[in-house]
Amino acid sequence: MSFAALIPSLGSLSAEGDGGHFPPTPEGFWQPLVTLGHIGDYPIVITRSMVVIMLSVALLSWWLVSTTKRAAVVPGKGQHYTELVYNFVRNDVAKDMIGSKDFLRFVPLLFSLFVLILLNNLFGIIPPIQFPTMSRIGFPIALTLVVYVVYHWIGIKKQHGFLNYVKWMIPPGIPGWLLPLIVFLELLTFFITRPLTLALRLFGNMFAGHMLLAVFIIGGWELVQADTFALKFVALPAWLMAFVMTLFEGLVQFLQAFVFTLLAASYFGSAVADEH
Repeated sequence: MSFAALIPSLGSLSAEGDGGHFPPTPEGFWQPLVTLGHIGDYPIVITRSMVVIMLSVALLSWWLVSTTKRAAVVPGKGQHYTELVYNFVRNDVAKDMIGSKDFLRFVPLLFSLFVLILLNNLFGIIPPIQFPTMSRIGFPIALTLVVYVVYHWIGIKKQHGFLNYVKWMIPPGIPGWLLPLIVFLELLTFFITRPLTLALRLFGNMFAGHMLLAVFIIGGWELVQADTFALKFVALPAWLMAFVMTLFEGLVQFLQAFVFTLLAASYFGSAVADEH
């Protein structure tokens, strides 16, 4: 994580006047780059996270076009690696979770979700960006809304209407006295719990990892600047731990992209299933 990326957080941690520290505030994570104007008292800004995700879209577009524009039966190196990622999503995620009958139509969306989330997660450990876009809650919410709308639209279409869709959610054989509770729990699961946990899982892991790396790197920097030599020496283990955590974070970033895509595929699979 670059020190430039940590400046806003450091500013929020420093107490005025006494050189002390206190927990960061939400303002410390607000990183506007350009102010375009105002709507009343609210600024219209381009934030750092917006720039990073636009960069990811540009890089992914370049990668896909450059490796597939001369696609051949015997693939070159670039096409080979692109096909590895595509086949991983196609066969190990979409086909396994949705089934061989319906999975193909969902592959483009699932592939797009996986590579977009993975690259934006990996930005958290790639210099000089070192900023995971998904650590800003708005982006996981936006991706979750896409999944949410698609799988409910598919379910309603499959069951020929919203009321039939709700009936399909209810397992057969439920006693009448228990039915109101089951209906409530199923609606809660399908319309609130699933999208909420899908977004918060991705956000929470990326945010926590980003902050954990910041703790070790900033802590080491503070120790290096200390007057006591012993404290300067302790900075080395802190930075070593930051390196180890960076490797571990890379694994977590891949897993979170995989889990998000896998759960999305499972929701699509349940929506096209004939039975609950």
